[in-house]
Amino acid sequence: MYAAIVGVGIFAGFINTLAGSGSLLTLPLLMFLGLPPNVANGTNRIAILLQNVVGVSSFKQQKVLKLKDGLQLGIPAVIGSLIGARIAVQVNDEIMKFIIGLILVVMFFLIIVKPERWIKDQSEQVMQKASWIQIFIFFLIGMYGGFIQAGVGFFLLAGLVLGAGLDLVKANAIKVLIVLLYTPFALGIFMYHKQVDYSLGLILAVGNMLGAYIGARVAVSWGPKFVRLIL
Repeated sequence: MYAAIVGVGIFAGFINTLAGSGSLLTLPLLMFLGLPPNVANGTNRIAILLQNVVGVSSFKQQKVLKLKDGLQLGIPAVIGSLIGARIAVQVNDEIMKFIIGLILVVMFFLIIVKPERWIKDQSEQVMQKASWIQIFIFFLIGMYGGFIQAGVGFFLLAGLVLGAGLDLVKANAIKVLIVLLYTPFALGIFMYHKQVDYSLGLILAVGNMLGAYIGARVAVSWGPKFVRLIL
């Protein structure tokens, strides 16, 4: 069982770092192992947090990430995540199970219909000052990420590529930084409400961290286009 958790974590961390939606694998796995939906939602955040520590570190070592670039969009995402997580811990298990199932279906179709059409690579790579519209969009994305992590990577990439005009490699690096910024706050809310299984979360994190390290290296050298085939 532990080997399976680590294995899924590696794959999820790899996908999360290059594109997004690795939580579409880890959330059902945690629920299959017997965790209530809300606890699975909280437990998954441990792996996400440690995965993005590795991802940010790797992107920074490869000199494709400037920390200040992600702060102007990361701050509204943090504020949104606090609201989203606060809502999530108050939703009962049956409703959360339905929401997770619905998101699985919706994200499945977003992946199948070629998401690269709406995260198409751009030539502009200079991070401009965020507009109020961009700040509001990333506030909403943060709220979604605080509520449930699954699929937030695609929304962040869409906002960074279409909204901010970044290329996919730099957008991936800033996406990982934004998730790292808001995850501790969301995780803290789940921990306060005792909706985290620490042992399973740390085991899953081992895989996610390794997958994130591999994904960050691949993102810089190969780019994320082949990930859709894996998804």
